[in-house]
Amino acid sequence: MKTLWFVGLVVILLPAVVFFAGQFGMLKGKAPGDLGVHNGRLKPPSNTPNSVSSQAGLYPEHPQRGYADISPLHYQGDGASALRKLADIVRALPATTVVTETSDYLYAQSTTPTLKFTDDVEFWLNPAEQVIHVRSASRIGRKDFAVNRARVESIRAQFEKN
Repeated sequence: MKTLWFVGLVVILLPAVVFFAGQFGMLKGKAPGDLGVHNGRLKPPSNTPNSVSSQAGLYPEHPQRGYADISPLHYQGDGASALRKLADIVRALPATTVVTETSDYLYAQSTTPTLKFTDDVEFWLNPAEQVIHVRSASRIGRKDFAVNRARVESIRAQFEKN
């Protein structure tokens, strides 16, 4: 009987503890130190199913290549204008902050509303291919429940309008 009582208490208290941990920033994780473009590549996909990358194909032996694979954003015309348009879309996303914006790179952080998990979202303009490569990854947690893919596809839909 005492074991059942203890289990019931844990079932009730654990969600509250996790919720308050999120509210106090304990679930946001730390920004990776190796973000950005290095030798024409964004950071590889995560080793767990919690990221997407339009450059996943550059890592054929990667354990999450299939899960992470997503198409880059295609544009026509001026790349700088395309990246500015993309930056405006990203700035308008809820709970998203643009951290770095250069002539060929955009980095933002997106925070989930309830538990305050933070995801890192990167875009790299490759004018030679007329694409903007993308990587979106959760900082902590094993799975992302397709949140990063949904975010990128939502951005893509807005980017392709007009």
